Amino acid sequence: MATTNINVRVDSELKQEAEALFDDLGLNMSAAITMFLKSAVSHDGIPFDVKRAVPNEQTKAALAEYDDMKNHPEKYKHYDSFDDLMNEVLNDDA
Repeated sequence: MATTNINVRVDSELKQEAEALFDDLGLNMSAAITMFLKSAVSHDGIPFDVKRAVPNEQTKAALAEYDDMKNHPEKYKHYDSFDDLMNEVLNDDA
């Protein structure tokens, strides 16, 4: 069977980590990508779930705080300038 080249640009650290993983599995990059492509064709789609990441509790709390600040700005302190904010932060004795 004739073969062809595929050029893919990825982060260099990701490539190194993937190569180390595939090496441990006895595969090279070409074999691993071929396995992925065959699996995608066999599944008639991506062979794993592709979905948005679920935010962790800290992110959920930050988003809730943002919503509260946006919906109730009167509850939060305002500054006339970034310099005013920085002066308060830097001079805070707490």
